[in-house]
Amino acid sequence: MSQKIKWIEAQQRHAFCALSAIPVRTEAKDSSEQCTQLLFGEPIEILQYSQPWLKIRSILDGYEGFIDHKQVLPLTDKELRRWLDQFRYAMSPTLFIQGPMGPQLLSGGALVGTEAEFEIGSYCYQIQNELVASDCWSYALSFLNTPYLWGGKSHFGIDCSGLVQNVFRQLQFNLPRDAYQQATHGQMISFEERQMLDLAFFKNADGRIHHVGIIGPEDQILHASGQVRMDTLTQEGIFNSSAAKITHSLYQIRRLF
Repeated sequence: MSQKIKWIEAQQRHAFCALSAIPVRTEAKDSSEQCTQLLFGEPIEILQYSQPWLKIRSILDGYEGFIDHKQVLPLTDKELRRWLDQFRYAMSPTLFIQGPMGPQLLSGGALVGTEAEFEIGSYCYQIQNELVASDCWSYALSFLNTPYLWGGKSHFGIDCSGLVQNVFRQLQFNLPRDAYQQATHGQMISFEERQMLDLAFFKNADGRIHHVGIIGPEDQILHASGQVRMDTLTQEGIFNSSAAKITHSLYQIRRLF
């Protein structure tokens, strides 16, 4: 599959992530902190053009930052609208695709087409294999032992709110990027009312929300702390059996559906 790659030009307003996961940085330099990531297929608005850096805004969650212009491919306004109408979130922990850059390994949560062969703008892709999780909780469990990565959103490295955002996109909830923003969605419920796929939020010593996890069966909670792990949720917070202590203080539980 041979296709000509066209890099972003100054007059272009939109593009999409062309690699498995690319860093979005707080400043226009490689040494700057990664504040989030774009996964394959995620569309962006270009706010400011320079080489090699673009200032961008994610069309899906509104997050802004700086990316390397060589890691995205251009979309016209018409191509963007068509892609927004056609994509789905990959529900396989990993999958291979073939495209203009050759073979690529993608993470679950990447944006792909509904058919094995699909187009993003003028670029053609083929899904080589995809082992789809049977349900959303099974998909969430596929992240177990993924290493913690500040700003990460993929099976290759993820943070607590990135895990929640990725998993809940499978349920058609396009949540904001950060935990404190996610805590403004849904309905607050009591600890006794909790059920699977509710979200538990945790506060730091200053009383600010700094952590989030997904409630599972039998008082389990799936969250990213060091790695994606399964711990026990109590009324006080997360009990880590390895550390034999409460590691996060429970603030509230919210239900999205």
